[in-house]
Amino acid sequence: MTSVLAASRMLALLLVGLYAGGVAFVVLAPSVTRLPGPAYVRYWQALNADYGRAMPPLLLAGIAALIVVTALSWRRGWFVLGVSAAALLLVILTVVLTLAGMEPLNRVVDTWDPDLLPADWHETRRRWLSLHLVRTVLALAAFACLITVQTLDRN
Repeated sequence: MTSVLAASRMLALLLVGLYAGGVAFVVLAPSVTRLPGPAYVRYWQALNADYGRAMPPLLLAGIAALIVVTALSWRRGWFVLGVSAAALLLVILTVVLTLAGMEPLNRVVDTWDPDLLPADWHETRRRWLSLHLVRTVLALAAFACLITVQTLDRN
């Protein structure tokens, strides 16, 4: 049972780390937001296509690994169980935020002609970036939870 927990925790750490790093990149690359409107929207549309293909399987696998980690952590004490459950909840919250808040904006942007942007395109970008910042904080917090559990639960 301990080897299954260790393997599941390492897999969750890898998958959540990849996810957190992927979403953090947008926050760490502020030069992208300074692109002219048409270039930014082309970037956004390309990112939607890439993320749309890569993130669902990555997140589903990460959530599955976190479910196993959380289920097997109950024997490791309340702290390990609680922090593992927190990581799972945080990743689920990023999915909810993405589906409820960001995907509707992505679908709208995917219909835009980059050379004929609507007058309020800046507002849509601002709303998306605000939601993305929250998603990034949640993803990094989930990753931090997993690092904490990995570091402190070495039995």
